[in-house]
Amino acid sequence: MKKIILIISILISGYSYSQDFKNDISVVQFSASFVKSAEMPLKPFNDYNIHSFYIEKNGDIFKNEKIKYLPTIILYHNGDEVVRIESGLDLKLPENCDKEINRHIEELLKNKF
Repeated sequence: MKKIILIISILISGYSYSQDFKNDISVVQFSASFVKSAEMPLKPFNDYNIHSFYIEKNGDIFKNEKIKYLPTIILYHNGDEVVRIESGLDLKLPENCDKEINRHIEELLKNKF
C-alpha cells in the first residue's frame, strides 16, 4: 500500500512540475546545447515567468509540448499557449521574435483591465 501511495505522489508531483512553467504569463524557450548560439535572450522578459528547457535534460516536456524545431519559444498565459515561434530547418529563430512576443504580452496585459 505504501508503494502505491508513493508512486501516486511521484506522478502527481511530476505532473504539477510539468505544468508550473505555464502559470500566469510565461516565456519558455525549448532548446538544446548544440543550438545555444541561436537562442533568444530571455532577460528582457524578467518581469514574467521565464524558463529554458534543454532536450538533453527535459525530453519528456519536449514530447508533451510537441516541440519539433530547436530552438522554439512559446508564450503561455494561465496554462494556454498564446504564440509559438519556431526556428525551422535552419535552426535560427526569426529576427523579430522578441518583438512578436512583446506584442502578444502587451495585448494580454491590455485585456486584463
